[in-house]
Amino acid sequence: MDEIRKVPIGTEDFKKLRQRNCYYVDKTLLIKEFLDTSAEVSLFARPRRFGKTLNMSMLKYFFEKSEENNAYLFEGLHISGAGERYLAHMG
Repeated sequence: MDEIRKVPIGTEDFKKLRQRNCYYVDKTLLIKEFLDTSAEVSLFARPRRFGKTLNMSMLKYFFEKSEENNAYLFEGLHISGAGERYLAHMG
């Protein structure tokens, strides 16, 4: 039987959410949108509890260069199928 997934109430860290195998509405194509636009600044104007912090955490783990390879966090998500052009920006 499949493992029952948890609902990540209050979880704002993308890495914790993915490592704990919680439910996640895949918004990784937001990364593709950022790379496709030529805007110098992006504004996140959303209501409270709309996922702004979680999205910022996702962007951090995708773009940040660190000693740890975070590519495994994006396996099976939409951005992993978007093409090498986008994955080249990881880390």
